Amino acid sequence: MKIGIVLYPTFGGSGVVATELGKALAQRGHEVHFVSYNQPVRLGSFTQNIYYHEVIVSEYPLFDYPPYETVLASKLVDVVKFEKLDLLHVHYAIPHASAAYMAQQILADEGIHIPFITTLHGTDITLVGKDKSFAPAITFAINKSNAVTAVSESLKSDTYEHFEIKNGIEVIPNFICPEHYGPKPEKNFKNSYAPNGERIITHISNFRSVKRVEDVVRVFKKVSGKIPSKLLLVGDGPDRRKVEDLCRELRTCGDTHIIGKLKKPEEVLSISDLFILPSQKESFGLAALEAMASGVPVISTNSGGLPELNVDGFSGFLSPLGHINHMAENSIKVLKDEAVLGQFKANAKARSLDFSIQKILPMYIDLYNRVSVRVKETLA
Repeated sequence: MKIGIVLYPTFGGSGVVATELGKALAQRGHEVHFVSYNQPVRLGSFTQNIYYHEVIVSEYPLFDYPPYETVLASKLVDVVKFEKLDLLHVHYAIPHASAAYMAQQILADEGIHIPFITTLHGTDITLVGKDKSFAPAITFAINKSNAVTAVSESLKSDTYEHFEIKNGIEVIPNFICPEHYGPKPEKNFKNSYAPNGERIITHISNFRSVKRVEDVVRVFKKVSGKIPSKLLLVGDGPDRRKVEDLCRELRTCGDTHIIGKLKKPEEVLSISDLFILPSQKESFGLAALEAMASGVPVISTNSGGLPELNVDGFSGFLSPLGHINHMAENSIKVLKDEAVLGQFKANAKARSLDFSIQKILPMYIDLYNRVSVRVKETLA
């Protein structure tokens, strides 16, 4: 099958999942065409069955803002026609699903009928979607999709709650490739951050307010007062300055390292003992899954899709939103005893395997086949 994948090429979870999905499909012999304004950060080097098509947006004096959606639709028409694609899989409702629908209608006028599947990842529903000015476009794009998937039951429920959706939504969760995670022979690297055997606590995000990174610092302050620890903060974003100011206020800067964005966060996770994710909302929590795949137990809130991933008392612990003391107590419970920590690490790794690409990829391939057959039957 020839599949076009439309995605945001950045460090966010949707781009990571879409890229890894395409790579896995290519390994299975499918021909995959990525379409975006930049090469996805996880795409890597030259690989068999993978092609990249750049969406180039020119500056027009008439427009205050570049018309990306229109240019993307035109690019999709071109790629479908000349690469003879069988199906489009777009990640994010707007502008990707709406652009795919526009391309679908243009192609239909030329006698080319191609289905498109929309995968909802979260921000397009929980953040962008709550802006009422976008609601009609999002609702239309989802309802016109030939199939819709969401990465968690929580996101599926939110979508039906916020929009007048008549289309069905299938839950296909995010996934990891287990071979990318696990212990690495970098003991000296760990020693450079924890020279005296301190526990390493990690957080990875885009430092937006919804991630509540300041809560991580507050939890760390309490934990480090009981257990010698170091804090590694991976990522960057609008709340970074607030986090830096709080570190100075709480006097944790000497034990805190803000590393910035990384293409391979698993390298940091491989030396970590605990992962903290105190988000206000997570549609799934891919960063938490990546931590678990690295054998790192997770302390998280019980919001959104996190309870579907993080099993309380097994792979880590769940806490109510904003309960700093509860998170700190659970962190200490995991870290204070070597045997307990070892068991939680093993449990986290075991839980992550429920979301391995080997289990999730067949779900997507089955959906692709069902949608393709349905479209052919409609045309017959």
